[in-house]
Amino acid sequence: MKAKVKGMRWLAMALAAGLTTMMSAAPALAANMGQPTDGALGLQPAASPLKVHAIFFHDMILLPIITVISLFVLGLLIWCIVRFNRKANPVPAKFSHNTFVEIVWTVVPVLILMFIAIFSFRLLFEYNDTPKVDLTVKAIGYQWYWGYEYPDQDIGEITSNMMAEEDVKAAGLPESLYRLKATEPLVVPVNKVVRVQVTAVDVIHAFALPAFGLKTDAVPGRLNETWFRADRVGTFYGQCSELCGINHAFMPIEIKVVSQADFDAWVASKKAPPAPAAAAPAAAETPAATPTSAPAAPSGASAANL
Repeated sequence: MKAKVKGMRWLAMALAAGLTTMMSAAPALAANMGQPTDGALGLQPAASPLKVHAIFFHDMILLPIITVISLFVLGLLIWCIVRFNRKANPVPAKFSHNTFVEIVWTVVPVLILMFIAIFSFRLLFEYNDTPKVDLTVKAIGYQWYWGYEYPDQDIGEITSNMMAEEDVKAAGLPESLYRLKATEPLVVPVNKVVRVQVTAVDVIHAFALPAFGLKTDAVPGRLNETWFRADRVGTFYGQCSELCGINHAFMPIEIKVVSQADFDAWVASKKAPPAPAAAAPAAAETPAATPTSAPAAPSGASAANL
């Protein structure tokens, strides 16, 4: 029996070591900033404070608790299989209740959930409490593309479709960006608080971009709101994450983060040029006709004869 218990301990230690190795390897494998990585573990690297806090909540709060609970339940299962099988325990016990055990398995989960709630509510409040806004954009979901508006800059809706596969190749971009690259990205300045107003026209879509920790439903007739602050320049990719029809997989979200100067130049390029001044009336442009003088009287003729 001691050998069996010792074997169970070694099994639990091996599982814990394997999970620890996987957790430590996750940041290294999830190396591509702003896009998915083949074979990666863990969440995408963070490019905004919200995502940094979401990763902390997942990796430092949820994952250790889930790991401990999983190993504990696995140990109980193995112990029950070894200790209480028919061969090791031919005469089963007759009791059906244990007050102490029932109190423990009621109180301990409640305490665990209360501990998780402290960090969960803090993160939810951070998502809900938008700081002072520097820029507002509106994202509108369609079947199956996105439209972006910049009300602060008086820029009307910009249509953003998925870039075709042949266009991705022609631009010399990696093949992995097919179905992620958009014809028109959402351009925002770095280190600025961007408020995103999200809605839809036809069915429910979802505005989601993992690197910023964004995921907000786009509901027809409803204006939802979220925010982010990109902490670095770069291009980041997401997709509609709500089943919205046959071309659901063809609704990429591309956010391009640039410097303030580049953003100002982009805004200037998107604004319509001022209309030319109305042409002045033709009469005002044409000089007045100069009256011609009367012809001179012929020599020797009197005024009466003229």
